[in-house]
Amino acid sequence: MPTLNRPALLVSAPASGQGKTLVTAALARAWRNQGHTVQAFKCGPDFIDGMILQTATGRPVYNVDLGMCGLDDGKAQLYRAAETADVLIVEGVMGLYDGIPSTADLAKAFNLPVALVIDASGMAQTFAAVAAGLYAFDSVLVRAGVIANKVGSLGHATMLQAALTTVIPSTPWLGALLKDQRLCLPERHLGLHLADEITDLEVRIAAAAQLLAENNALPLPPITDFAAPMATHPPPLLRGKTIAVARDAAFCFIYPANIDCLIALGATVVYFSPLHDVALPDADAYWLPGGYPELHADIISQNNSLREGLGNAVQAGKPLLAECGGMMVLGEALNGVPMCGLLAGQSVIQAKLQGLGTQYLDTPTGTIGAHTFHYGRFDTDIPPAFIASSRYGQGEAVYRQGVVTASFLHFYFPSNPIFAAQLFLP
Repeated sequence: MPTLNRPALLVSAPASGQGKTLVTAALARAWRNQGHTVQAFKCGPDFIDGMILQTATGRPVYNVDLGMCGLDDGKAQLYRAAETADVLIVEGVMGLYDGIPSTADLAKAFNLPVALVIDASGMAQTFAAVAAGLYAFDSVLVRAGVIANKVGSLGHATMLQAALTTVIPSTPWLGALLKDQRLCLPERHLGLHLADEITDLEVRIAAAAQLLAENNALPLPPITDFAAPMATHPPPLLRGKTIAVARDAAFCFIYPANIDCLIALGATVVYFSPLHDVALPDADAYWLPGGYPELHADIISQNNSLREGLGNAVQAGKPLLAECGGMMVLGEALNGVPMCGLLAGQSVIQAKLQGLGTQYLDTPTGTIGAHTFHYGRFDTDIPPAFIASSRYGQGEAVYRQGVVTASFLHFYFPSNPIFAAQLFLP
């Protein structure tokens, strides 16, 4: 397959909380408004930002991450996107150089030009110094331009643009967003609110896109080459199997690449809602992904027929994977509210973060990448079947009780499709 070239951009910042997600969504929407098909990605293992970017682009958002997903997976994802999209845009994670590997490492690995979002509130000429310093820290990075966020006025934006032009004249000015609650996104303990919960999300994205694309003429990002990946075809270990996946406001942390992987393994994927459905769909295996079950514990607890259905499925020997929030729901109680009782243990949401970061699980079929990010604590006497590892040492436990596999980990199936298939086989 030939190398493809497309306009592409990676959006980063000096730190978290600078407004990367809304700016990325606004850029994507502005190019979409100009008639381009835009494919967005999220650097790192985040779920929530991708849901917002999907609203902006109208397309599923995939993760590219050198840690959890790996270099080869990133190459494959970007190339596949270049086959069907006119423009590719990647939202970074944290600050440009934060983490190992960092957003900057990912930009260099895939030759992605970097645009900077800088919160300019309380800043004047120092704005240009911050941008210049970020780019100078690693001169290999391609400079795609700078966006000023939370400016006080049009005059403030003009001052920032003039300073940027003076200090680093070869760097494009990509526009500014005013400091306005309508140009921000609400947050909670795991990050931004879910896209479906922000009732005026479409209005916010449209307004930000209009500000960045005056006269409907936002220039496209620089052209980037994407090399064809080596073709890989996982064995059809799940051929003829139906996997039912919980998907609603309580269970929504699902990597699109995981669904693609199950389908590539031969599975048929169906969905159900523990919040709204009264019957469990007929399937060969079940998956309760993470999400926000603690916000919907009473509804889940009262859905007796569906909870009984999960119990009957487990008794029938049907495999069940429960990740993070899914594991807390399978336990006996969540914040004191009765849950399914299929795992011996209780969960309580804590005031402080209990787990964060990329982890790896060594299995008989090789290593699988995963991620953890939770405030929950699961107290159980079940001995771990596996224990993951991270660059900081011991990671999350993985529990196995009969046909149930449960952990605070969110697995990235494409990093080990064979192990992923085995999670759904008796």
